Amino acid sequence: MIGNSAEFWLKSRFNAVPPDAINKDAFAEYLRSFRTPAMIHATCEDYRAGASIDLTHDDADLQRKIGCPVLALWAEKGAMHRQFNVLEAWRERASNVSGKPLPSSHFIAEEIPDMLLSELGSFLG
Repeated sequence: MIGNSAEFWLKSRFNAVPPDAINKDAFAEYLRSFRTPAMIHATCEDYRAGASIDLTHDDADLQRKIGCPVLALWAEKGAMHRQFNVLEAWRERASNVSGKPLPSSHFIAEEIPDMLLSELGSFLG
């Protein structure tokens, strides 16, 4: 489906993104990448793993907590925080968690790159 019309597929993924968030050059690069079978395959495998092997790996680590600091950032306009308390969920898995929602939809890096960079810079300081 994706390979049949990468442009159509990408536009459908970006339909909720503010029009100025992904400029022509950025879209052209997405399109160039998504026209390659290897990129399509890798993207699908990443999502497939989230519903399969990632769960197996997660189960294997349920009794351990992540020891290093964790920064959880998520899209305020996305569904994540409507389904559960993101920070509470991460605090069950890590000892030192901070984070917050950012004012964007799914594509945080494209929509608010300066804000994301600032958050990452403060965290990695």
